[in-house]
Amino acid sequence: MTGTGTAEPPRGAAQTRIERLLLTDFRNYESLALDFNAGAVVLTGENGAGKTNLLEAISFLTPGRGLRRATLDDVPRSGAGSGFAIHARVAGAFGEVEIGTGTLGERNANGDSVGRKVRINGATARSADEMLEWLRVIWLVPAMDALFTGAAGDRRRFIDRLVLAIDPAHGRRALDYEKAMRGRNRLLSEQARDDQWFDAIETQMAETGTAIAAARVEIVRLLAAMVERLPGDSPFPQADIALAGTLEEALTQQPAIEVEEGFRRSLSQNRFRDRAAGRTLEGPHRSDLLVRHRPKDMPAGQCSTGEQKALLTGLVLSHARLVAELSGSAPILLLDEIAAHLDAGRRAALFSILDELNCQAFMTGTDAALFSALEGRAQFLSVSAGMVTAG
Repeated sequence: MTGTGTAEPPRGAAQTRIERLLLTDFRNYESLALDFNAGAVVLTGENGAGKTNLLEAISFLTPGRGLRRATLDDVPRSGAGSGFAIHARVAGAFGEVEIGTGTLGERNANGDSVGRKVRINGATARSADEMLEWLRVIWLVPAMDALFTGAAGDRRRFIDRLVLAIDPAHGRRALDYEKAMRGRNRLLSEQARDDQWFDAIETQMAETGTAIAAARVEIVRLLAAMVERLPGDSPFPQADIALAGTLEEALTQQPAIEVEEGFRRSLSQNRFRDRAAGRTLEGPHRSDLLVRHRPKDMPAGQCSTGEQKALLTGLVLSHARLVAELSGSAPILLLDEIAAHLDAGRRAALFSILDELNCQAFMTGTDAALFSALEGRAQFLSVSAGMVTAG
């Protein structure tokens, strides 16, 4: 297929959409109620008007810290002092659901936030992971533009979020691994010599760490297969992706049970080395995602800024298509300032792909003219100083 450079659209993927969004004391919004159409939603306005804040609110409808990775105390409107609340009515393949989340009223005696709560159809959820039963949210924001040249930790978070959209249990495994590793690092710093305590922690790290690595290997395999379906002349070039990490590499050659035992043994044998370093030096927390621009046979980090943006956009769109095919429900896409860095041809290709994905996509920009091709096909909203109007 040529022209838009898209793969075949997902078959049987129903659209999941936010029909109504209510905000209370969220960022610069004291109180806001918005009704959204299906399909594309374009938010335009000056810098600082609150466009990205709206996307961030939607990103809280999935586990984690949202697209800005903000601390909860930084999210409430300045001067509000009582937390924030987000409420959404969502419709999709699994019916209609009311989801609420936030920190409003969730503070201890000292006035500090005690974490955000999630309520689904009025009932308190056991964890934020339950939101994934109703919708998946994927985003591409300007902060990700340096993904290929920045720290490996950013790429690990990127790949883990890709996994989370497919495998809701991945977030819990990651938290359990981090908790166990912090416990081991504390024992190392305290010069502890309790072998039984070390053995227990390292067994848990080996189990959860191997599961994390296996999930990453699987998502890379699935995503690579999806990328293969893109035509060679796509405006969003094909990317070759791989993982660099002890466990991830071992899993391509050995059964998971052998990799797990090998990791446990390595942790035990390297306590002296890790004690000298003051931290655990081996594990999935040290892995990296490697990306190459296939048409140029060049590492993504060495490509131009525009080429990197096109590569990243292509990966995110391929992941959205993968989520739709595996779950039967198209994810919601948040594309912040997406059009400003794409030429007219790539913008047209992007809009065509979004149509084919049958997804609700929220796009922001300062220049409404960049979205003129969507006139009659998208809902246009104007954002200004905490106010949102049709425009």
